[in-house]
Amino acid sequence: MDTGFEEKSAWIQLIALIVVLGGYFFVALQMHTAGVHDIRAYVPVFAVSVILLVIVMVFGHIAAVAMTRNDDRDERDNVIAWRSEYLSSWVVAVGVLAAITAMVFGINTVLVAHGLLLSLLASELLSSSLKIIFYRHGF
Repeated sequence: MDTGFEEKSAWIQLIALIVVLGGYFFVALQMHTAGVHDIRAYVPVFAVSVILLVIVMVFGHIAAVAMTRNDDRDERDNVIAWRSEYLSSWVVAVGVLAAITAMVFGINTVLVAHGLLLSLLASELLSSSLKIIFYRHGF
């Protein structure tokens, strides 16, 4: 079954986010359990993760363009993109409210920052997953 560029893009985003940011959270968890509680210590690891994520996404999308026949974005693509974003955006809102609540109770800044990043990651993973589901099974 030949997939269009938009579905391939959703797969690339899903896999890149899982691998790269999953790796970041693995390293961050090791740092946190080792007693690193200064947010500045996480900045280099985060910067490398962001750069790696950009590189993986760029090369993944270049490969997807090379493997995809010429298909223009149509109304179905727009609806799927809108619907997946609509259904996944609540995750970020919950994460922000949880972070604000955590700050009120004096939770460590590192944990708050990672909670915000985790909510953003979860929202993007849900959005990409929903796009794939909608392309495969309809909406």
